[in-house]
Amino acid sequence: MGQVAATPEGHLSVTGSVSGEVHDDFDDVRATFRKQLARTTGGAAVSIYHRGIKVVDLWGGTKEETADAERVPWRRDTLAMCFSTTKGVVSTAVHVLVDRGLIDVDAPVADYWPEFGQARKERLTVAHVLTHSAGLHRIRSLVPDASAMLDWERMTDALAAATPAYRPGSRHGYHALTYGWLAGELVRRVTGRSVADFVRTDLAEPLGLDGLSVGLPAAQRSRVAPLEPVMLPRSPWKPLRRIEKRVSKQMGKVVSALPGPVNTRRLANALAPRGVDEVLGAPEVMDAEIPAANGFFTARSLAKLYSALAGGGSVDGVRVVSPERVEAMSQVHGHGPDLVLVMPMDWRLGYHRVFTTSGTVGTAFGHFGLGGSGAWCDPTRELSVAYVCNRGSGTPVGDLRIAQIGAAAIRCADRRR
Repeated sequence: MGQVAATPEGHLSVTGSVSGEVHDDFDDVRATFRKQLARTTGGAAVSIYHRGIKVVDLWGGTKEETADAERVPWRRDTLAMCFSTTKGVVSTAVHVLVDRGLIDVDAPVADYWPEFGQARKERLTVAHVLTHSAGLHRIRSLVPDASAMLDWERMTDALAAATPAYRPGSRHGYHALTYGWLAGELVRRVTGRSVADFVRTDLAEPLGLDGLSVGLPAAQRSRVAPLEPVMLPRSPWKPLRRIEKRVSKQMGKVVSALPGPVNTRRLANALAPRGVDEVLGAPEVMDAEIPAANGFFTARSLAKLYSALAGGGSVDGVRVVSPERVEAMSQVHGHGPDLVLVMPMDWRLGYHRVFTTSGTVGTAFGHFGLGGSGAWCDPTRELSVAYVCNRGSGTPVGDLRIAQIGAAAIRCADRRR
């Protein structure tokens, strides 16, 4: 499984099937990560910051397998498409604009996007969008097929004309895909720039991040680890029963008890416009901006971004948001079972609660994604954790791997305290 050697800096340099470095105080994370790689195919990376310092930066496994069955190893700069983990990055972009006084979370969306103020959405606020309580989660009913997701104007026009499924603010239902265009159009309206451009210039570049992108420029595509297809429901019958079984099984391992069975029709309506697996698996997805699903990240970049939030809004002398904004970001706006996911998500303004195999971390917030990726921070511990991979389950909000990594990270951070 590889050899481990101590270095003068108090880090462990790891070679063999796992590469990178980890501070000796966080060796439990290394052990957990190595066990995970031994049990699964594909590759992954994990990065952790504590008190503003990078303490874990590991990667391993296989990036891809060539036509002649040659296995290409995961490398330090490998990027992974991280699905809903992207929402946390886009939410942070929105909060940057709130901090600058360009967006008011309590204002109607129509103040910034006038065409949106129709079909009983005149009073629908930015906070409703950020807390998944806008009632606009039903993408399968919104567009005839998933190819529409590649067309920004088509998606925003459809959302502007849509009628909410319930009175905004009265319920919370995971906007698995529509969230990206709702939040992203707010960014575009107040800055005149695309989400991809804003994330690059106002988050990635100031923080010196090596992999934080919505969509992906052609010059960077050789870095991508191809994803194993995650099959989503195609019809309202057998495939939906399969996803119900898979989702219930995976979530059941992470959450001690669910209040009831997953409503697979509602889940499919939020996650699975017709043909979504083909669209998300095609090369064209890199050309588009799907801010709820097509982020390309390194774990290192996600962990540093969330380290800023864990540290009161700044890291390495770069301020992302104010301490007051971090406090507002961490406040829970919705308790009880989510309409789509069934399980309680404790929605914050753009983020959800953090669950680990040791339980829920009440002071933490972040966003996990379909296929296993995720990133989060805990300001009380000054801790941030990120995990990316190219092989995972069909669970909409991560799987056991990031839950195990999170539990190990908290154990290590608490021992340090």
